[in-house]
Amino acid sequence: MKPVYPDQDTTPWYRQFWPWFLIALPGTVVVISFHLMYTAYKHSDDLVVDQYYKVGLAINRQLERKERARELELAAAFTITDQQVTARLDGQVSADTLELTFSHPMEADRDFSIPLQRVGAGIYHGILTAAVGERWHWILSDSSGGEWRLDGIVSARDLLTEES
Repeated sequence: MKPVYPDQDTTPWYRQFWPWFLIALPGTVVVISFHLMYTAYKHSDDLVVDQYYKVGLAINRQLERKERARELELAAAFTITDQQVTARLDGQVSADTLELTFSHPMEADRDFSIPLQRVGAGIYHGILTAAVGERWHWILSDSSGGEWRLDGIVSARDLLTEES
């Protein structure tokens, strides 16, 4: 039998406050670290391309298509509302349908494409599937074979609000 001293604590360690407090500190850090890793993985920025080599090879094709648009003397101006977009093209365009792609500057999962139908000479119209704001990137190309390509950034003068 162990001798019992009057000043000695008789409760076991797991019933004491301080051991659990000291265990909780690093335990909290571990839980928060896992939460931060999950958040970083789930909501990571799409600024770096995974397959940079393939993208690098495609740049020459894009430059050829942009050069072809210069040869055709193409220029585009947009009027964008909440639900629709109208494109006015100057130059030699004969396609009945064009493809317009909107790319969010930082979140690739918000990118989308819409077809534009000809409604008049050099005027194309399409229905937006999502809202577009300033600084979104746009790519306009012929939908038949990808012969030419125009690109740019949505500016405030492109957006038509209810106040305007």
